[in-house]
Amino acid sequence: MSSNGDLSELGSSDSFWEPGNYKRTVRRIDDGHRLCNELVSCFQERAKIEKSYALQLSDWAKKWRGVVEKGPQYGTLEKAWHAFMQAADRLSELHLELRQRLAGEDAEKMRDWQKDAFHKQMIGGFRETKDADDGFRKAQKPWVRKLKEVESSKKTFHQARKEEWTAVTRETHAKADPTKSQEEVRKYTTRVERCNQETEKTKERYTKALEELNRCNPRYMEDMEQVFDLTQEAERKRLRFFKELLLDIHTHLDLSTKEGFKSLYRDLGQTIQGANDTEDLRWWRNTHGPGMSMNWPQFEEWSPEASRSISRKERGGHSEDNVVTLTNIVSSGGGDVPPSPIMSRVKDYSSDWSDDESPKKVLAVNGVGEAGDEEEEEEEDQVEGVRVRALYDYTGQEADELSFKAGEELLKLGEEDEQGWCKGQLSSGKVGLYPANYVQSS
Repeated sequence: MSSNGDLSELGSSDSFWEPGNYKRTVRRIDDGHRLCNELVSCFQERAKIEKSYALQLSDWAKKWRGVVEKGPQYGTLEKAWHAFMQAADRLSELHLELRQRLAGEDAEKMRDWQKDAFHKQMIGGFRETKDADDGFRKAQKPWVRKLKEVESSKKTFHQARKEEWTAVTRETHAKADPTKSQEEVRKYTTRVERCNQETEKTKERYTKALEELNRCNPRYMEDMEQVFDLTQEAERKRLRFFKELLLDIHTHLDLSTKEGFKSLYRDLGQTIQGANDTEDLRWWRNTHGPGMSMNWPQFEEWSPEASRSISRKERGGHSEDNVVTLTNIVSSGGGDVPPSPIMSRVKDYSSDWSDDESPKKVLAVNGVGEAGDEEEEEEEDQVEGVRVRALYDYTGQEADELSFKAGEELLKLGEEDEQGWCKGQLSSGKVGLYPANYVQSS
């Protein structure tokens, strides 16, 4: 076996001092590099969990904020309920910040340290690993050479002892065997003597090699410890850095130390404590209950100036396009100004007929029909009227309205309706509607 052979073959125990057992310490350097990667991967995975949790919190808050807003809950208790969604949004922001620290700041710190601590070689592996292996191998080489001499001399000595033991055994048997001659016994005895001499020589060489090995032990141990201390120092740096990084991660994960986290739950608790059933019930009473104000019906005097026009929508449920305003009113001679029309008339007969009646029939009954309808004229002739005189000129705005001049006499055929209109007949026989405040009894 050469001095550069496999040192592990010489090892007889698991001790560090045995040839080749230093490789576990060398392998620790490569393990340290792998542990850096595993630590980064570990907390990047945790960062993904934090992000997922933050997004779920945000989605939860968005969903239930809408539910609560559209729901029947009200008052301070609704505010307390909403506080949970607000707290969830704030907590989501904290976890997103934590995710950024884990995946960004902490991972980057680890990669920077790893880059400085481990230097890759062109031929593969790390320079630190090769330096440690070379250092241990160099420190162990002289001692291993001595150890090999010891092992060789021990093997030779043990072989000599075996041969000596065999020679002695044969000599003993020969002396006990009466068939053996004296010459044969003497040969066995001579063999024993030569074996004894050879054993003594091998023992001496074995003992001498062992002594030389033992003299090398202190130097061997010193050189090995020197290299080992270098690897220990490198490992100490790694362990301390890992501890420092883990403490940073602990600080980042411990949200209870953050003022934002404390204030989050403090505000949430205060909002919940602020929920007041008495206040909520009072609000409901004043908003939806007996505490609401009421415009109780009171006597109202009619005034022509109170309303100048009314839309069909207001009176009959139609659009504003059908608003009729009385504007074509011409004053008679003097300086008298006619009063404003009571209301613009809205023609809506939807409530005046049944399913079996048509608007035409109703208009006929009211005296408002086509000029050529003889049946309607016969009915109108049968209605008794009251003579009235026009005070002002008026020009009808609709087909069923009358137009007249101040001083002209009309025949009033019906009482004034709630809108201030009357049905009347001109001297020409035309029947229609006119504003009641534009005439007076003759």
